[in-house]
Amino acid sequence: MSKKLNIFTINGPNLNMLGMREPDIYGHETLADIEKRCRSICDADGATLEWMQSNSEGEIITAVQQAAGRADWIVINAAGLTHSSVALRDALALFPGGKIEIHLSNTHKREEFRHHSMISAVVNGVVLGFGSMSYVMAIRGILEITRES
Repeated sequence: MSKKLNIFTINGPNLNMLGMREPDIYGHETLADIEKRCRSICDADGATLEWMQSNSEGEIITAVQQAAGRADWIVINAAGLTHSSVALRDALALFPGGKIEIHLSNTHKREEFRHHSMISAVVNGVVLGFGSMSYVMAIRGILEITRES
């Protein structure tokens, strides 16, 4: 890679509670554990990783808006906002870089209200159902796509 690739990972509401929150669904790893693994993958490939978590819809929307010109890709686990936030969908639609939506669980095997994503239509791809590996798969996918282009 000639230009250093910048990946911005955004984590939505309640993801700060990973490891304690419904471990039978979300696993025992903390968000810090997942960040450490993702950062290691980016470091080994010469990419930079910016990482944030917020329980506030407005903060997440502002972060997406401010990522333009700074990040090449956004990896987003919007958590519950996935199913309810038109405003987040609109912000992501404005982001000029690549976008991958991720989920720890397979949302299609869960409650009916989780089956529809407000943001899937404005992202390049979706990775779901692989626990913390969903993050790893998205980041490795970005690195591979970038190498090929």
